[in-house]
Amino acid sequence: MANLLFYKNPVPLNKNDHKDKKISSIGRNFMFAGETNAVILAGVEFGEAAKEYPIVFTQAGDKVVPVALLGLRNEENLFVDDKGGWDGRYIPSFVRRYPFVLAETGETGQQAVCIDDAYEGFNDDEGEPLFAGEETTPILQQAIDFLEEDQKQYLRTEAFVQRLRDNDLLMSFNAKVDMVDGQQFGLTGLLAIDEKKLLQVPDDTALRLFRSGELSWIYCQLMSLGNLGKMVDRIAARIGASAE
Repeated sequence: MANLLFYKNPVPLNKNDHKDKKISSIGRNFMFAGETNAVILAGVEFGEAAKEYPIVFTQAGDKVVPVALLGLRNEENLFVDDKGGWDGRYIPSFVRRYPFVLAETGETGQQAVCIDDAYEGFNDDEGEPLFAGEETTPILQQAIDFLEEDQKQYLRTEAFVQRLRDNDLLMSFNAKVDMVDGQQFGLTGLLAIDEKKLLQVPDDTALRLFRSGELSWIYCQLMSLGNLGKMVDRIAARIGASAE
C-alpha cells in the first residue's frame, strides 16, 4: 500500500511560535488527500466506513493496521473530485483531523499536537486564532479533543488487531481487478479476516468478541469487501468523464 500519509511538514504547535497564527477551513477542500489511496481506520468507524469503502488490513512497520481503501491504484483517491470535494457520505477520521495530528516527541509516551505547516489555511491573516494569550481557543481545543479521542480509538483498534493475530484470524487477501477497458491488475500484500477460522474459535473467545462489540467490526470488514466492485465502477465513471 502507498500514500498512507499526506502531512508534508508537521510542526509542534506552541503558544510562543504560533501566538498570531490562524486557521481557515478554506471551504473544506480535500485536495490534500487526492493522491492518497488508503487511510488508517479505527474499529469504531467500521460500521459507517463499510457502507462505502473496502476495509482490509496491511502491514505498517511491525504492526498490522486496518485501512479503508480509497483507490485501487497508487496515487489514486476515487473519493476526491476534481474540485476537491469528498464524494462520499462518510469521511474517515484520519482525513477529518487534517491539518492537525498527534506526533511523538521523542520522549517515551509523550506526544505533541502538531499541524501541517504546508496547509494553506494555516496563516497569519485569515481564519480563527489558535491561541488567546496563554490559552487555547475553542477551535484548537476542539481539535485537541478530537485527536485525543482518535488516539484512544486507535489504541483500542490495536488491541483488537492483536486479538485477531493471537487467534490466527487474519489471512492473505489478494484480488484480481478487471477493468471496463479490458485491463487487469492485482491487489496483493493485503490481509482480511478468515471467516472459516472465525467459526471455529472456542466459545469463550467468540463470547468475548461479542461482548466487546468487536464481532460486529469483524462482519463489517467482511461485508465491506463487496465495495471493491463499486470502486471499479468509480474508475469507469472517471474514464468516461475524461473521454467526453
